[in-house]
Amino acid sequence: MAVGENIQKYRNLKELTKENLALKARIGVQTLESYENNERIPELDTLLKISTVLDIPASELMEDEEERVIDDELHQLVQQVGVKRTKLLLRKALDFSEDEVLKAMNLLYDLKNEKNEKNRFKDL
Repeated sequence: MAVGENIQKYRNLKELTKENLALKARIGVQTLESYENNERIPELDTLLKISTVLDIPASELMEDEEERVIDDELHQLVQQVGVKRTKLLLRKALDFSEDEVLKAMNLLYDLKNEKNEKNRFKDL
């Protein structure tokens, strides 16, 4: 999703007219329309004014929808794992190559499966 589409999306979510947003951001209505139609890209200072009026981070206006899908997934994983554990895992992952991380994950899966099998035999 382009910057202009994001401006329009958040403007509509906030139930603001083009005129209201333009007035509050101190830009012209035609200028805002050119942004929303992706005919022009706003300068950073203008983008900051618009994001302030919309009460969202400027990065939300610049974010591509494809990138957001990854962020939503990461957000969900962080919620499931917990912030503290997620930070710990990510900090430790920085010390290893991708190949080393995959090997460590395989070892963890093997240990878990071995433990599950031992528990299953205890129940018999």
